Amino acid sequence: MKNLIVYAHPNPKSFNHAIMETLSGELKSLGHEVRIRDLYEQNFDPVLKPSDFELIQAGKSATDVKVEQDHIAWADVISFVHPIWWTGLPAIFKGYIDRVFSFGFAFTINEAGAAGLLNGKKVLIINTTGTPEEMYAKSGMFNSMRQTSDDGIYRFCAMEVLKHVFFTAIPYITDAERAKMLEEVKGVAKMIS
Repeated sequence: MKNLIVYAHPNPKSFNHAIMETLSGELKSLGHEVRIRDLYEQNFDPVLKPSDFELIQAGKSATDVKVEQDHIAWADVISFVHPIWWTGLPAIFKGYIDRVFSFGFAFTINEAGAAGLLNGKKVLIINTTGTPEEMYAKSGMFNSMRQTSDDGIYRFCAMEVLKHVFFTAIPYITDAERAKMLEEVKGVAKMIS
């Protein structure tokens, strides 16, 4: 299978980076093709501009957006690895969605309403939080975050969400607990094989 990992974290020593490397390594060991798009490393411009709308209306995309769309078109499975900040997507990742998942590429509007265009694409989402699991579970925030990304973005674009994993309280847990989480990432990689 062709696996695209879209990764967003500014610190190459972060646990998110360890997740991305673990996922990539496990997928490769299982014989998959893997491409990684590190949004910070490539200095992806997250700002949706008037020129982006002009291009969309003309049925085109900005050069940097077209590169990302080509990677998505190539992939069978797309894994999104990023932290949750303020119960939402990091700005660079949100801008990636705003610019890359554009009208005419990821969705369209027809007589029946909105229609996703990324049928057949499967999605894995792995998020980290600094917040303990109990706080998000008690407040219902996990459901809210799933609704925002899983339903509001990926399923809206006709993608199949395979799994959404949350690793919580990352700054406050032990190295042994983080190692156990990385083993879970390997298990998830096997699941999508």
